[in-house]
Amino acid sequence: MSNNLYIAAAEARAGKSLIALGFMELLSRHVKKIGFFRPIIRSEKEKDSHIRLISERYNLPFAYEEMYGITGNEAIELVQSGDQGALHSGIVDKYKNLEKKCDFILCEGTDFRGTMVPFEFDMNAQLANNLGAPVLSVINGNGKTVHEIAENLHIVKGTLLEEKCSWIGTCINRVNEADMPEVQEMFKKYGKPEEINFALPEKSILQKITMRQVVEAMNASHIYGDDESLNYDVMDFRVAAMSLENVLSQSSDKILVITPGDRTEILIGLFMSMLADNFPKISGILLTGGIKPSEQLARLMDGINKIPLAVYGVKSDTYQTAMAVNKIHPILTPENDRRLSIALSHFEANVDINILGQILRITRSKVVTPVMFEYELFERARANRKHIVLPEAEDERILRATEILLKRNVVDITLLGNEVEIFKKAKSLQLNLTGVNIIDPYDNDLVHEYTAEYFKLRKHKGITKEQAYELMFDVSYFGTMMVHKGHADGMVSGAAHTTQHTIKPAFEFIKTKPGVSIVSSSFLMCFDDRVLVYGDCAVNPNPNSRDLADIAISSAETAINFGIEPRIAMLSYSTGESGKGADVEKVRVATQIARERRPDFKIEGPIQYDAAIEPTVAKQKMPDSEVAGKATVFIFPDLNTGNNTYKAVQRAANAVAIGPVLQGLNKPVNDLSRGCLVKDIVNTVVITAIQAQEEK
Repeated sequence: MSNNLYIAAAEARAGKSLIALGFMELLSRHVKKIGFFRPIIRSEKEKDSHIRLISERYNLPFAYEEMYGITGNEAIELVQSGDQGALHSGIVDKYKNLEKKCDFILCEGTDFRGTMVPFEFDMNAQLANNLGAPVLSVINGNGKTVHEIAENLHIVKGTLLEEKCSWIGTCINRVNEADMPEVQEMFKKYGKPEEINFALPEKSILQKITMRQVVEAMNASHIYGDDESLNYDVMDFRVAAMSLENVLSQSSDKILVITPGDRTEILIGLFMSMLADNFPKISGILLTGGIKPSEQLARLMDGINKIPLAVYGVKSDTYQTAMAVNKIHPILTPENDRRLSIALSHFEANVDINILGQILRITRSKVVTPVMFEYELFERARANRKHIVLPEAEDERILRATEILLKRNVVDITLLGNEVEIFKKAKSLQLNLTGVNIIDPYDNDLVHEYTAEYFKLRKHKGITKEQAYELMFDVSYFGTMMVHKGHADGMVSGAAHTTQHTIKPAFEFIKTKPGVSIVSSSFLMCFDDRVLVYGDCAVNPNPNSRDLADIAISSAETAINFGIEPRIAMLSYSTGESGKGADVEKVRVATQIARERRPDFKIEGPIQYDAAIEPTVAKQKMPDSEVAGKATVFIFPDLNTGNNTYKAVQRAANAVAIGPVLQGLNKPVNDLSRGCLVKDIVNTVVITAIQAQEEK
């Protein structure tokens, strides 16, 4: 098994950062200690964008200086002085220091900028040899015929053979979509089974810059807009040096407008166009000449409700600014989850990552990291797609999560709300919701069917037909009824509604599974090296012994559902027979009930947290226990203890808490925190889809 890989572009603008990102995503799912290394970076004055992307996205535990060999200026000086030996030895020394800390290192070659371009690929081949790394070459297929691509491939292979490199395959990136079948045939004809040969079609959005790149490249100062507005795509730019009427007539979606800072009427007019439904939605404005809006105009802008727009100022004049913007090259940044999701979806849609893993002979680590666990969740959800309803389509976070889920091809989604309003908001946020299903609770063919069903189920509680009809306009009731009737497989809500509002309809007519007396919750706690289950941390304030036993069994079944072997610790402030009192007795009785109901489960209690999780403590307190020191499911005696503990552990141990996962219902309905992030929504939807698979 190779413990490294060198990705080398054969020419400029080949898109090797996308290929490196795709391989890091693959490695992060299987290998715990991954390193990233660039032999030569451009400058020591500013951080290398590729190292920053990989390091921040995958939380690599290395100092920035450990992940590169030397700078471009240092390399040029050594080459010009004829001391190439010092160049290579310096790079190898730093690589070897990093290698000691890693199971696998992904190396990304140089960028084809500066004076070394003519012999850069040859130098990358030599560097790969010195690092003992097999080479994956990347060829830029943009604007080339298949014949030209084949010629380039022949030259690249020849160079690598001449340098006696261990060549593992080639990626041809940015191929014309129409030429993809012919390129694939070329690989089949000339490639070998042990090689990694694949092609990616051109993805135009990945060649577009973002407002963040504009702001950073121009060192622009903030005037208006939040951090999210920096992730908006810039499809083109326009210089607004004419009248407002002409500026508006030439405006289009997702453009950057460059205008002198004293053109107040242009600024006001563009703001008004963002408020109007019948005008394009631009991405941002650059005010030139170092002129900022007046105090009164700034107050007016700040007083307008949040508009998805970035406004920044630069000191250069309009002409200089336009020329500089035109020279900005697109890069992937760790802050832009949306662009990264598009890039990874593009990679995974065109590359069989399982085959890549087999050819690289990557051995899966026995340790389970958060990234590995989340990957397994996505893969399970994708393997048997389910239909999830999201009732809170008015919430921006829900729309952003929807776009990510659709692009990752994980689930089918229905949003509840007015279709025109949803797409209008999505457009203003530069989101693409192609493929989403939308149902308006106030205008659909299901409301009468749902009303009749609810009345039938709840008339014994005194519900009238009129009340049932009114309730079906409530998105929580409508969404839950979709799940009940089988029109959706699960529901996720709570970003904009209380827990009570989200789960009350489920209590009323989805109800609990046979043999389950209580609906409870659990969190999947993802640590650096394992995943544990905590329950109940969100629903039941003070469960009795029978409830605790029920929570324990449901939490163990949740663990099994997500690939975790259940070893259940019934937590208390006392371990074994040492403690007395009502609180300990409650846990002791709960343990007995749980053991009687599920003798196949390993259950220990009462037990303290340290004895449950730490082998050295367990050896002293419960040396003969099958659970102590290696528990995977932790059952807290009450909500106060559970909620505070999971939050404390989440912060102190930097753990990823996925949930709460509602358990015990006949069909999956899950609640979100009103402070949830987009990533939390995505994970909860994926979990709900997996629960739905199990229900089926």
